[in-house]
Amino acid sequence: MLLDYYLYIKAFHVIAVIAWLAAMLYLPRLFVYHTAAKKGSAQSETFKVMEFRLLRYIATPAMIATWTLGLLLIYANPDILSQGWMHPKLLLVFLLSGFHGACAGWTRKFANDANTKSDKFYRIANEVPTVMMIVIVILAIAKPF
Repeated sequence: MLLDYYLYIKAFHVIAVIAWLAAMLYLPRLFVYHTAAKKGSAQSETFKVMEFRLLRYIATPAMIATWTLGLLLIYANPDILSQGWMHPKLLLVFLLSGFHGACAGWTRKFANDANTKSDKFYRIANEVPTVMMIVIVILAIAKPF
């Protein structure tokens, strides 16, 4: 019966992935700009609100939806786990989830005016989800192995 809705589940999974990755691409960019803001300034306080809301109301719900819908897809079609491309894709999704956790930690540090990392660090961190996204999309679409 779940297979009857497989394509709808897949569509909502892709929508959730897009929302999650958009947030993961934008949040470190906010950190880059936040490092330049003076602690306690109106600009710094605005960044704190933006970072919190992006993480709490977009990134985390989108990650939960991505995982839930992805697991539903696997439950509906467990044979997909026998395809070679799925294993590195899942590894990258686990790593992206870890990056999400790191972003949550950095958001807390900024909220407490305790950031110790440079804008260069966050510029490099900003590339991590980009690289993961490229590889995940190639794996999911081209299914190279």
